[in-house]
Amino acid sequence: MATTQDSGRSYHLQCTGPALETAEAHSAQEHITLFGSCFCPFVQRVWITLEYLGIDYAYYEVDPYKKPAELLELSPKGLVPALRLNNHHPPNALNESTIIMDYLEELANGDTRRSSHTVESLFPPPSDPYARALIRLQADCASRSLVPAFYRYLQAQDEAKQVEGATAFVEAIKALVALFERAEREGYTSYGLWNEGGSLSYADVMAMPWLFRATNVLKHYRGFVMPEGERFQAYMQRLVAHPAVRRTCSTEQLYLDSYERYAFNRPNTSQVANAINSGAPLP
Repeated sequence: MATTQDSGRSYHLQCTGPALETAEAHSAQEHITLFGSCFCPFVQRVWITLEYLGIDYAYYEVDPYKKPAELLELSPKGLVPALRLNNHHPPNALNESTIIMDYLEELANGDTRRSSHTVESLFPPPSDPYARALIRLQADCASRSLVPAFYRYLQAQDEAKQVEGATAFVEAIKALVALFERAEREGYTSYGLWNEGGSLSYADVMAMPWLFRATNVLKHYRGFVMPEGERFQAYMQRLVAHPAVRRTCSTEQLYLDSYERYAFNRPNTSQVANAINSGAPLP
C-alpha cells in the first residue's frame, strides 16, 4: 500500500551503501571533480558514466539547495551535476548531465594512453552512424518522455491525476522499450542491456536513475508496479545489477526519505518540481 502521510523527512546529505563506498574511494584530488548530491538522478547519470568509462575522478558531495559559492562558480543555476576540470588554470567547468556525459565519452575515447581494445564506450563506433543515431533516439525518449512523466506522477496529489500519471509513465516506458525492440529488429544488439550480452549504452544510463527510482520511490509513495513481461524484467535486472550502476546506488531508505518532499509536492521542493508544477520545461 502506498504511503499517504507526509512525515516531514528531509533529503540526505551523504551517500549510503555501495555509493558511499564508491564516494569514499574517490575522495582524493584528481584532475576531474564531480560535484554531486547523493539523491540526484541527474548526478547518477554522470557518476555511472565515470565509473563505466574508467575515468579517474574525485567525488565531492554538496547541498544543491544551499548552493555553495564553489558550486555556483561551476553551474550558474546552482544545479548538480557539475564538473570541475582541475588541469586548467583557472579550472574549467561543465554542467548539465547530458553535456557532461558527452564530454566524458569523447575524453575516454580520445585518451591515447588507453588501448583501443580496453576502452569502454557508451556508443557504437563512429564508423556506424546509424547505430549511434538509434541509441540517441532511445536517449531522447528517456529525456523527453520518461523523466518528466516520472515527476508528474510522483508530484500528483489528486487521485485521478495519479492514475493519469501512472498511465503516462507506463506509456513512456513502453515507448522506450519499442525503440529497444526496433534496434533489435534491425540487427543492432551489441549496445544496450535490453539484449542479453549487450553492453551498457548511453540510453541505458540516461534512463536508469528514473527506472531505478520507480522500483522504490514510486512503489512506496504511489503503489506503482513495474510493467510485467519477461524481457522487461530481465532488462531491469541487468540494468540495476551492472557493476557501474550498482556502485552508484545508495540504500533504499535514502531515496524514500529524499523524495518524500516530491511525493507530497511541498512548496519549492526543487527547480525541477517547480517546472513540473508550472508546466515549464525542466531546467
